[in-house]
Amino acid sequence: MTTTESAPVTATKLVFARSGGGRVQLGPSALYAIRRHLQLGLDAAEAGGVLLGRYIAGTADVVVDAVTEPMAGDRRSRARFFRHRRGHQLAIKSAWSESGGTSAWLGEWHTHPEPDPSPSFIDRLDWRRKLTVDRYEEALFFLIAGTDRLRAWEGARHRRVYALPHFT
Repeated sequence: MTTTESAPVTATKLVFARSGGGRVQLGPSALYAIRRHLQLGLDAAEAGGVLLGRYIAGTADVVVDAVTEPMAGDRRSRARFFRHRRGHQLAIKSAWSESGGTSAWLGEWHTHPEPDPSPSFIDRLDWRRKLTVDRYEEALFFLIAGTDRLRAWEGARHRRVYALPHFT
């Protein structure tokens, strides 16, 4: 795991450079949804969900258009978030169907109660499991939103997880 420059979580649009070229852009709707769940209070629980968006044809660019937010069945505490599969999977299928097959599952996001977040040991284990067990075609992305900054990582099957530097 490499280090990355983090980006301010208050931005209206964020762009990260991909490890092999291209960019990952987080749109305003996705960022707004994530910001609603920042752990700003001392008793605020972690939140998370999935990233939904598009791989741009003919490029290495990716756009995160939306995210799912915590749902019934998710387990949340100050230092843990466990995403219940069913509700988020229905949201993925719905986005795919409504977009005519252009909106896909791009990865996961969650919050941390620290200003500039770093992945925990549990986060790294979970990412490794997703990269080796889950079904997907392209790279997956993992975002952690701290109270002040947001960081992004990219991974793929049979490849290590790379931190993505903030681009703009």
